[in-house]
Amino acid sequence: MTEDVTRLGFVCVQNAGRSQMSTAFAEREREHRGLEDAVAIVTGGTHPAEAVHDEVIETMDEVGIDLADREPRSISTDELNACDIVATMGCSTLELDADVEVRDWALPDPDGQDPETVRDIREQVEENVHELFEELFGAAD
Repeated sequence: MTEDVTRLGFVCVQNAGRSQMSTAFAEREREHRGLEDAVAIVTGGTHPAEAVHDEVIETMDEVGIDLADREPRSISTDELNACDIVATMGCSTLELDADVEVRDWALPDPDGQDPETVRDIREQVEENVHELFEELFGAAD
């Protein structure tokens, strides 16, 4: 990892669903573990949407995470090349520097899906984020 800060990136095409969920769960995991000074989190999309998908906002609200004020954003190659690990959501053809570890989580797009499908995606995202933190930082207290 670079310096004393581990940089994590979460990317998808629109930055309106899976990467927003991933970022929110990573922020929660970082806070739970007291790693605010040790983990930097960035998110973005290659072609950002106008807004986070309504079904994603509603489904994340069910677990106490408010995404209503989040806005999809574009992310640059430079931002991603500054990361230690970049998780893509199954929709990326990123070409980053060799020292950036890219992991494709291959998750379905929640846009337009029924609530149960979005919940399944949310649960997989939460599990992926938790496993990433476990791998990098060990078991949480």
